[in-house]
Amino acid sequence: MRRVVVTGIGAVTPIGNNIADYGDSLKRGQSGSATITHFDASLFKTRFACEVKGLKVEDFIDRKESKRMDRFSHFAMIATAEAIKNSGLDLEKVDLDRAGVIWGSGVGGLQSLENEIIEFARGNGTPRFNPFLIPRMISDIAAGYISIHYGFRGTNYSTVSACASSNHAILNATDQILYNKADVMVTGGSEAAIIPTGVGGFNAMKALSERNDDPKTASRPFDKDRDGFVLGEGGGALILEEYEHAVRRGAHIYAEIIGGGASADAYHITAPHPEGRGALTVMRTALRDAHLAPESIDYINVHGTSTSLGDISEIKAIQTVFGDHAFKMNISSTKSMTGHLLGAAGAIEAIACILAIAHDFIPPTINHFTDDPDFDTRLNLTFNEAQHRKINIALSNTFGFGGHNTSVIFKRV
Repeated sequence: MRRVVVTGIGAVTPIGNNIADYGDSLKRGQSGSATITHFDASLFKTRFACEVKGLKVEDFIDRKESKRMDRFSHFAMIATAEAIKNSGLDLEKVDLDRAGVIWGSGVGGLQSLENEIIEFARGNGTPRFNPFLIPRMISDIAAGYISIHYGFRGTNYSTVSACASSNHAILNATDQILYNKADVMVTGGSEAAIIPTGVGGFNAMKALSERNDDPKTASRPFDKDRDGFVLGEGGGALILEEYEHAVRRGAHIYAEIIGGGASADAYHITAPHPEGRGALTVMRTALRDAHLAPESIDYINVHGTSTSLGDISEIKAIQTVFGDHAFKMNISSTKSMTGHLLGAAGAIEAIACILAIAHDFIPPTINHFTDDPDFDTRLNLTFNEAQHRKINIALSNTFGFGGHNTSVIFKRV
């Protein structure tokens, strides 16, 4: 069986627009939440989010080309550029027929669609639409842009499974290499849903925190007073390579992907199974795929959105799968810092696991103030401050509306 390793990473996040800044913010426990600046949110129930800050798209993408793209594609291109540079790949020496892209996004170009509908509604009824509306909007276009820009002629498509989208992309890209259909894959995900439709839609579901008086502490997974997630935006990219391909060119290897799983709750369109049945299944599947005993896991980066039901069901599943070992490993939710990036969550959280392995630290679950009696105090949920620990194996969970569940396991090489 071929092996799959990560040789490049890139990120655009609410707490850092590159890997160095993102990693530093994770160590410091930096919150990315603040009052929304993208639009006037004064009439919304939630008026804050985790926006990407200070990013100058024109520094990375030609101005004319960038105007043809939705913001989620900007994030995809910028994160990928960093990941490819980070990997040291010489594309002139890569078989481009065996290099592909699988990219995740939950909603794609939602901003572009919203803008066009608003303009149409303001008009006199004459149907005039931007000719780039459809290419901006469709979720697969980010993968297409990456492929076109770098000339990758291998497998190319997108995965759409709500908040599990980019973990599905990582798993599918891994399979392309495992089954000898590719030697190099770009994978990850991006999202840009901090717009009136995104905030208003999640507000209507009562999914978002409404802690407008204190945005920085609004995302508080596992806290007794949590009141919903904080919407985020950004993107993360990973360069996956076949192990021998990476070794031959002397690549730096960040981690190996040794297993993964996918499952469905088969329960409800938005609520998790109360006993975490789907989460339980997907973690067991990932462990089986990696040929690991539960005791092998050092760290779990949980889905941990800061919702009342989701946090509880995931911890129940973890305690069922890991038994007493659940009290010996570290668990944390980096969404406490980045907010919830929806379809891009899996990508930046996979990178958080990789950075944790590379730098021997556990990113914290910040904003913990009050213990919730539903959580066993013997669990190490890594509250408020990063912890030093050598991590050999880390597991990353992402779960999406519709009952979609994914887990990916990373190992030190």
